[in-house]
Amino acid sequence: MGKSLLIVESPTKAKTLSKYLGKDYIVKASVGHIKDLPKSKLGIDIDDQFRPEYRVIRGKAKIVKELNEAAAKVDAVFLGPDPDREGEAIAWHIAQELRSENKPVHRVLFYELTRDAIFEALRNPQQLNQRLFEAQQTRRILDRLVGYLISPLLWEKVKKGLSAGRVQSVALRLVCDREKEIRAFDAEEYWSIGARLEAAAEAADAAAPLPFEAQLWRYQGKSCKVTSEQQALELVERFRDLDYTVATVERKTRRRNPAPPFITSTLQQDAARKLRFSARQTMRVAQKLYEGMEVGEEGAVGLITYMRTDSTRLSDDAVQAARAHIKGTWGEAFLPARKVVYRAKEGAQDAHEAIRPTAVERTPEALAPFLTREALALYTLIWKRFVASQMKPAVIDQTTIDIAAGPDFLFRATGSVIQFYGFMALYQEGSDATNGDAEDRQLPPLREGQALTLMDLLPKQHFTQPPPRFTEAALIKELEERGIGRPSTYATIISTIMEREYVKLERRSLLPTELGMLISDLLVNHFPDILDVAFTARMEQRLDEVEQGRQPWLDLLQTFYDQFSGALAKAQAEMIHLKSIGWETGLVCPECGRALHIKLSRNGPFLACSGYPACSFSSSYRRDDKGQIQLVEETTSGELCDKCGSPMVVKRGRFGNFLACSGYPKCKNTRPITLGIPCAREGCDGELVERVSKRGRAFYGCSKYPECHEVFWNRPARIKCPQCGSPFLLEKVSKKDGKHWLCPTKGCGYVLKED
Repeated sequence: MGKSLLIVESPTKAKTLSKYLGKDYIVKASVGHIKDLPKSKLGIDIDDQFRPEYRVIRGKAKIVKELNEAAAKVDAVFLGPDPDREGEAIAWHIAQELRSENKPVHRVLFYELTRDAIFEALRNPQQLNQRLFEAQQTRRILDRLVGYLISPLLWEKVKKGLSAGRVQSVALRLVCDREKEIRAFDAEEYWSIGARLEAAAEAADAAAPLPFEAQLWRYQGKSCKVTSEQQALELVERFRDLDYTVATVERKTRRRNPAPPFITSTLQQDAARKLRFSARQTMRVAQKLYEGMEVGEEGAVGLITYMRTDSTRLSDDAVQAARAHIKGTWGEAFLPARKVVYRAKEGAQDAHEAIRPTAVERTPEALAPFLTREALALYTLIWKRFVASQMKPAVIDQTTIDIAAGPDFLFRATGSVIQFYGFMALYQEGSDATNGDAEDRQLPPLREGQALTLMDLLPKQHFTQPPPRFTEAALIKELEERGIGRPSTYATIISTIMEREYVKLERRSLLPTELGMLISDLLVNHFPDILDVAFTARMEQRLDEVEQGRQPWLDLLQTFYDQFSGALAKAQAEMIHLKSIGWETGLVCPECGRALHIKLSRNGPFLACSGYPACSFSSSYRRDDKGQIQLVEETTSGELCDKCGSPMVVKRGRFGNFLACSGYPKCKNTRPITLGIPCAREGCDGELVERVSKRGRAFYGCSKYPECHEVFWNRPARIKCPQCGSPFLLEKVSKKDGKHWLCPTKGCGYVLKED
């Protein structure tokens, strides 16, 4: 047998494969895609059946040359990029570039990078999957048409640098629509009334009575709603004189089943809830675990199966290994009589297994010395979820006690006790709920008809809550449930709308920016079908049908474009011009009475009089909890404009406060607000200024940026370092040391403590 060339997309993956394959294979990496559409133009010939104009990506010509040279030295070529649409596109383009070598080309699919799986894939090579490639190419063309035809319209009508995306804009709409729901929500007051009760001991040698709490539940058999403090206090006074008796005692035993092993979306959700990983961070770390990490004497080893999947299927070998581990570690009591099988959701591809460890014997404890902190955390999550999925259900005893208060009222107390932990001994699924499940509490042994003593009454005020903002985990769940995007795209969707500054992360929630709300409203108004959630979900189904050979890809593109081009032409003619006219607000100018409009500058949105140039009024603004616009009173800084001499005023922009000339719009001079601390970088005459990152976090950088890239995440203080002479120290607060200041100079190590 002669040599073979195996090409994968990742150098790490190539290294792992080389360890197993030996001298019979040359293993090379394409380092991702080698061909793509051009960045400088649309790159789609709409009149020639949407022909894509693929080009070798800039900087990849050398790699393509090396792959051709390697192909010339072997008898056969095996293409092993990831087993999904993107991987198929990479393989397809590599095959196109290697045609001149006239060597047989095979496709191999690695679902896990273990010795057995690798050689099994090489023994059973496949042909390139044209339908899978066409599905990827169709998605790429759809995204290019929307992005490259709508974005220039936004540049013209709104401002340069904006962009729109076919799926990302729908995700933005979901975030913005949720924000509108929150703003429109009117909180309603309601009250709960708790009764602290006690049952007398019924035997001389019985334990002391156990007090417990019950909540007002029913009035004359109907739901009891208390809406005001006066009503609550009147009821409290009434309840003081009533007799309390146990009406019913109901005990149930329920079983809580384990969650299925991870698929892409559930992994991203649980990693966000438990590890506070972003979706992109989760996929980056998972990719490393899949491609292989150095594990002591074993060397580079693939630790998990392929991480882009929507199937909960598990191989028989993996299940048997998990069952053996459960029996050996926890015993027969935790092992079900037969393997646990999970039903795939409707529409799941089922080509890959669920995400699981490649060897259950590699426990998190065994890998701890070799993995990075974040890799170990994610591997532990995957390992525990997989093993727990094959364990017995938890058994929980739940007790519900209804207490009669006089003839008309019922109070209810609930409690639960875990009798058998089952899978919960190892793993419990995270939740987005802010309040979580009611705290488990044990109730005293009570019997029907037993008299109770009232110890206290506990009225408490509450307010109904608006729907919560999306967390990353909740948005991924929403996208998945609505059929928007696919496992491989969730992380990109969220990171894209954040990078475009349409959405920011605030207290772990996704909050649309003012720019994001404006862009979403513009797109919804002029492209209602493209931004329609159901339409986008149907498009995902059509792409799946292309992959299955049930939908011609050209027909799909033509149908989409016929509808899209009409909306595009109409938007070109009718979309408002935010640059010149602005977005109507319904407010009037305090100086001339004309309408105030929202306009955009490089520092973000602001209010301006529609009567400009006759009236030059402008102002920063903010929105209250209901989304109503409030003018922000500008304060003068005591500084003068270095261009026209007018006073400089403090304004709020997308990256924090800044100084702007009060002579705007005649003078558009702006500059950052400095801390009065010189930059410590040698040869730089700038000063440190406070800025705000895209994720809303404050940081401190040089006013000479981009010439100087000096950046600090801790606040500089004007304290000179007595050791090295640095003009400032960095303030830090920790649990161990409290507030203290550190010298920023590398190698100095000076620390000033608060005392």
